[in-house]
Amino acid sequence: MNVNKIIAVSNRPKIYEKGTDQMWTDPYISKNLLEVHLNPEINLASRKPDSIQASLNWILEYKNDSNLHILDLGCGPGLYAEELTKRGHQVTGVDFSENSIRYAKEQAEVKGFDISYICLNYLEMDFENQFDLVILIYTDFCILLPEEQELLLMKIKRALKPGGVFAFDVNNERNLDQKIGTKNWEAAQTGFWSPEPYLCLSEPFHYSENKVLMFQHIVIQNDSKPKVYRFWTHYFDMADIENKLHENGYQILQSSDKVLPAGDCWLGENITFIIASCKE
Repeated sequence: MNVNKIIAVSNRPKIYEKGTDQMWTDPYISKNLLEVHLNPEINLASRKPDSIQASLNWILEYKNDSNLHILDLGCGPGLYAEELTKRGHQVTGVDFSENSIRYAKEQAEVKGFDISYICLNYLEMDFENQFDLVILIYTDFCILLPEEQELLLMKIKRALKPGGVFAFDVNNERNLDQKIGTKNWEAAQTGFWSPEPYLCLSEPFHYSENKVLMFQHIVIQNDSKPKVYRFWTHYFDMADIENKLHENGYQILQSSDKVLPAGDCWLGENITFIIASCKE
């Protein structure tokens, strides 16, 4: 174990600097991530069932039509897609996690749900004039780089039918100190990050000038090179969102920070939901 290398990778990185590894495509971690998705007792990877229901109730109360064609971006194992199907809508789910999409397809077949699941990075999708509603839930918009946000908004605009809407949620500025969190470390014989013994050094960073939080996890094992996982997430006030959407040809139809039940700093009034349409 080279301590100098660990110190070097632990330093505050430049804004949007990538880590060395991706947890979404790691075969072992992605399986653990799927288990987290499916645990109804925790608000990690996916939200709890009551939050899922509250989110969809709010969105569908505005888009109050039957048999909508819905695109679920970042659909994971299909928790939202299945609920939307139960409510009588036609759903296409897109996610780039092979494990999640495989599970979602298996569940759809077992339950007799006619859901189309596609394993794809949604930044690479190419739908045109197909959907009445596009959803992007669990603050996925926040984890995209600014240029990726603009690319996605362009692709969603292309995917929507005339009169279609885009519904999503973002982190707002409330309780930032809690959202930033603190340093911690984990030593384990086996765990989330690896089936082999490891030490994980976790640290948050705040780039206030960019309204960005970054959560860094450095996984160290024996004499191997440390693996660095970095997760960037933006936070927005309403003026930020209005400007972002306006610059990309959208207008806000409805917004609320009272959609989710109260809880920790990632629930309740700490999350703002938005419904937007393409400008005429």
